[in-house]
Amino acid sequence: MEITAITPQKHDPKRCNIEVDGRFFCGMQLLTVMEHRLKVGTAVTEESLSALQLAGERQTALDKALTHISASMKTEREIRDYLRRKGYLQDVSDYVVEKMKGYGYLDDAAYARAYAESAGKRKGGRLIRMELRKKGVSDDAIDGALGSLEEGGAAEAALQKYMRGKPADKKTMQKAYAHLISRGFDYDTARDALRAVFSEEDAD
Repeated sequence: MEITAITPQKHDPKRCNIEVDGRFFCGMQLLTVMEHRLKVGTAVTEESLSALQLAGERQTALDKALTHISASMKTEREIRDYLRRKGYLQDVSDYVVEKMKGYGYLDDAAYARAYAESAGKRKGGRLIRMELRKKGVSDDAIDGALGSLEEGGAAEAALQKYMRGKPADKKTMQKAYAHLISRGFDYDTARDALRAVFSEEDAD
């Protein structure tokens, strides 16, 4: 393996991108590149570059990840994806993730509970489960988060919002039912919501 390009990063002049054999390999502190006299044509191995990045960028990567998570909670996968987009290798990501777990900043189970509590006001469990899986949350953590989710009230609220200004005819009811299913509510919950909401309208 051979370094074929070293270019400064557009948004961080203190870091540069390393290309190996014509392909992007990683980002690295410019100071590390200079200290180890890396240049185009230098023969390298994946292990040697990984070791250099790990030694030179652990704290920088940790600082970036902590800043990234300060705006809102993140899952472990989201942090790893963020660091990969920034050019950090897996060794650095592993270091950062373990540090953040130790500090209590990364907890997928807690994230899942908070997400389900918030999203459960407008979405059903099926949709929430799918969204959490995409974020890398384990099925066990998702099961724990959804265990106490009460979907009935949320389904009725979503249905009432959907029905505003619409006639309570058969065609609209069918569309309303499909809408609830698309929001992740199961079939029984959607039917119960329809009965509850339309029986209220009949009573009015």
